[in-house]
Amino acid sequence: MTHKILLLAGDGIGPEIVGAAEQVLQALKERHGLACEFEHALMGGCAIDAHGDSLPEATLAAARAADAILLGAVGGPKWDKVERAIRPERGLLRLRSELGFYCNLRPAVLYPALADASSLRPEVVAGLDVMIIRELTGGIYFGQPRGIEQDADGHRRGFNTLVYRDDEIERIARSGFEIARKRNGRLCSVDKANVLEVSELWREVVDGLAPEYPDVELSHMYVDNAAMQLVRAPKQFDVLVTTNMFGDILSDLAAMLTGSIGMLPSASLDAASKGLFEPVHGSAPDIARQGVANPLATILSASMMLRYTLDEGALADRVEAAVGQVLAAGVRTADIAGASERTVGTQEMTAAVIAALDAV
Repeated sequence: MTHKILLLAGDGIGPEIVGAAEQVLQALKERHGLACEFEHALMGGCAIDAHGDSLPEATLAAARAADAILLGAVGGPKWDKVERAIRPERGLLRLRSELGFYCNLRPAVLYPALADASSLRPEVVAGLDVMIIRELTGGIYFGQPRGIEQDADGHRRGFNTLVYRDDEIERIARSGFEIARKRNGRLCSVDKANVLEVSELWREVVDGLAPEYPDVELSHMYVDNAAMQLVRAPKQFDVLVTTNMFGDILSDLAAMLTGSIGMLPSASLDAASKGLFEPVHGSAPDIARQGVANPLATILSASMMLRYTLDEGALADRVEAAVGQVLAAGVRTADIAGASERTVGTQEMTAAVIAALDAV
């Protein structure tokens, strides 16, 4: 079977980092048996410039037809003033919604060689391996009504609606239980049930599922405490499952525990495990086209694609081992380098990973 992979480079550093991941996948294709073909399409600000829409219909059709999608990053100051409905970020939300990518997996893994790059003391974060599961197609980012209007007193007011149905909560909670079952058997559900009715329902639904997973230890934590605990003692967590907005915030916090947001991949899956894979970081327009961006989060996103959608677990293991070997050898891009360490650019880091593929 030949896997159809859609590559959406996007904006800023997107073309550089997606190009790096494509080179790694091409090496797997040529030397390690990966059967795949690539298609490229426009999404984000570049698509606005070319077609007047951040998610053109042709791109959406290609995404529907693909087996998996690898995305770089979208957006940048250039498009901050365009009509809200077609901004790059709205295109990304629409893609997730149209294809039903409701389950967002964001692993926060600290490679031993990067313990000193973390914002916390090495003894606090050494061995960190946390999976954050974020509900991705509901909550306050999609709730209606929303908008900005003028009230009767002449003041402008902005409003968004936080809403979840019980079936939306159940399906993401089940993902949390299933993934915890395959890891260390501990699931922490993060909410704000002390002040939000939506969170009360969230907790009730999660608790209702717990008897079906007697091998998983379930706990609950308010989101503000969860943020504090991720900084205080992050290794207490195995799997966290939470809402769209809370997951957005907590996963970026977790990024700094690993040394750099440039190290964090993500997967967004539908009910059949078809996925959209992308680095957690943004488009970084300030360093675009300089050849210095860290490609590892995108390469590791490609590894998640191999594991979760394409059923190529052995190749995913090979990619992750290659990244670990390169880091252990002291190869560093600027974002993960110490003050006295030599740094390499995007292409040199990519070449090092490809060379390591044959050695692991």
